[in-house]
Amino acid sequence: GLAQGAGHELTEDAAQADVLVVNTCAFIDRAKQESIDTILELAQHKTNGRCQKLVVTGCLAERYRDELKAEIPEIDVVLGTGEVESIVGAIESSLGAPGGGPVSVPMTFHRTKPTSAHVAARHRDAVQAEQAAGRELPTYLYDAGTPRVLTTPKHYAYVKIAEGCDYNCAFCIIPKLRGQYRSRPVESIVAEARSLAARGVKELLLISQDSTFYGVDRRERGALARLLRELNQVDGIAWIRLLYLYPTTVTEETIEAMATCDKVVPYIDLPLQHAADGVLKRMRRPGSRASYERLLLGLRERLPNVTLRTTFITGFPGETEADFAELCDFVKTVEFDHVGVFTYSHEEGTAAHALEDDVPARTKAARQRKLMALQQKIVAKRHRQRLGERVQVLIDGPSKEHELAWTGRLAGQAPDIDAIVYLTDADPEVLRPGDLIEAEIIDSRGYDLVARV
Repeated sequence: GLAQGAGHELTEDAAQADVLVVNTCAFIDRAKQESIDTILELAQHKTNGRCQKLVVTGCLAERYRDELKAEIPEIDVVLGTGEVESIVGAIESSLGAPGGGPVSVPMTFHRTKPTSAHVAARHRDAVQAEQAAGRELPTYLYDAGTPRVLTTPKHYAYVKIAEGCDYNCAFCIIPKLRGQYRSRPVESIVAEARSLAARGVKELLLISQDSTFYGVDRRERGALARLLRELNQVDGIAWIRLLYLYPTTVTEETIEAMATCDKVVPYIDLPLQHAADGVLKRMRRPGSRASYERLLLGLRERLPNVTLRTTFITGFPGETEADFAELCDFVKTVEFDHVGVFTYSHEEGTAAHALEDDVPARTKAARQRKLMALQQKIVAKRHRQRLGERVQVLIDGPSKEHELAWTGRLAGQAPDIDAIVYLTDADPEVLRPGDLIEAEIIDSRGYDLVARV
């Protein structure tokens, strides 16, 4: 949005770009490697294309600024998570750092491909110097006046209500990448919601690293409940979805607001990470299996037809077969609607890195597969129970996989991370993305549902 506002033309075709900007992730090793592979792929455009400058932004840039420059000299500018507003200067400056003069930039592609391991090794060598320098954490936080370009379909949009995290989960690097928790004012979020609604957005997805901590940093009691009630009054918005809740900050006020606001969908995204008390303690996660079960039972009692989504980690240091069996039993007992499972990634800079990464990679992966197979059986059972049910579906558009079908989502399905609904008998002359229609569930295909308009 800032780049476009400064008069630059955006393109989705890398071959047509004079400047390429790669926004990166650094949360787990697979994400780091994907980011590095993308940088290397796009760096080739400087050799055999029209690209004059390669800019790398985001979490990998925040975490490995100097190491990236050393391993991939084709990079001209590196901007961390707190330097979003510097993007225009980075685009417009001469080759090199923003504001710097012309510099010689290697234009040959690497014969030896850097990996996340190479970058991490350089990073470990620099950690002590970084700590001695007392590097400041990012503080950037956008507001309603910040220009933005929607990268989602026109009928839904993500709205970041806060940035950063004050927790110290042993496996997580986010506080060092994003800084301390800082909430946006309610008025700023509501103003952005109104602007999005005016552009045709029907669904708001409220996100942060911990959405139920919203307002605590500002010492505003009940801030999240107030925000939901204010957003519920925005004309044009049909659904409001909360993502990334934290088990110990889900308050009675928030649950009450979800229960009474008709636009807030009964959808609880609550990453729990594990259920065995010993593993939770080593993870530095609050609560226990017993407290989690009480919380989830209470949510089902207060929010009729609530959808429960969670994520788990397999193979955390010290996780035994007994620990994993307890996690499986927990999943069987609760019967979540959606479950994601990640294998543990041993990340430098986290508290867990001091522990021995003692669960073999093949064991981590086998446990991941077993837990997902268990969840698939739970989903299949739930799907059988829903046959013939009449549901409200938000239309997303024509299916990319099936020529004659359209796709949509139920209130219990978030875009990109959950399953979808395939619609039969959909009339493309009548339906439009963003429409809310009534349909009848007639079948299922794996995690997805099939419905008749």
